Amino acid sequence: MSPQHEQRPLSLQGKTAIVTGASRGIGAVIALDLASRGADVCLTYVSDKSGEAVTKLAARIRSLPHRPVAQVCQADLSTLDGPQRVVDKFLKSDGSKERPLHILVNNAGVERVKSLAECTVEDYDAVYNLNVRGVILMTQAVLPYLQPAGRIINISSVGARAGFANLSLYCSSKAALEGLTRCWAAELGHNGTTVNAINVGPVQSDMLNNIPKEIVQRQKETTPVENRLGTAEEVARLVAWLAGDESGWISGQAISASGGWAMY
Repeated sequence: MSPQHEQRPLSLQGKTAIVTGASRGIGAVIALDLASRGADVCLTYVSDKSGEAVTKLAARIRSLPHRPVAQVCQADLSTLDGPQRVVDKFLKSDGSKERPLHILVNNAGVERVKSLAECTVEDYDAVYNLNVRGVILMTQAVLPYLQPAGRIINISSVGARAGFANLSLYCSSKAALEGLTRCWAAELGHNGTTVNAINVGPVQSDMLNNIPKEIVQRQKETTPVENRLGTAEEVARLVAWLAGDESGWISGQAISASGGWAMY
């Protein structure tokens, strides 16, 4: 994560954000970027082995010159009670009164690389319980506390509109996320709240390492911008814009962040 995160204009000062799946990869960079712009952040993670990484990230955020708040919450968002556990901890973090919430970034996700013939009910549950049901429950849990002109940002994938062999569960879950984004934008806009999705192209990350290399290579070769992978920082900058005041007229959109590989 680049040191330039520490020199951002404080365009989100006074805002609070929950970023799910924030211990590593895109989620960690999003959380740091939002904090570097002034937001207080709650970082969720699931596995014990991610504890050290998310603790270090929180410490780095707290050390920024403007001293943003960074709290961590371990919760399995694929369970029925995980999302509410995150919100309960967020609300009580200052020990005195419930905190307002302004930004939710639904980033946590998982994939299974299996052919149709190989997919099991367990695989389906693993993917859909986090990528779809977890997002629904997480967003429901924050709704009572989300302030007017709130921002809900769903991290999706170009796979929502592209067919990749052996990724049917993942791609279809991201297509579902697009549908949720549009419906929630229609429901929640009365007070200025916006809901958008970012359909991310290939970005170097642990998750990308699980995708068949031939798929990644084909995407690089057919990406108009420099025939390369994207970076987590490029995604984070788009998240920050959607989280800010300047994007208030944008809602219900799935924005392709793919260097032109997918053009909508």
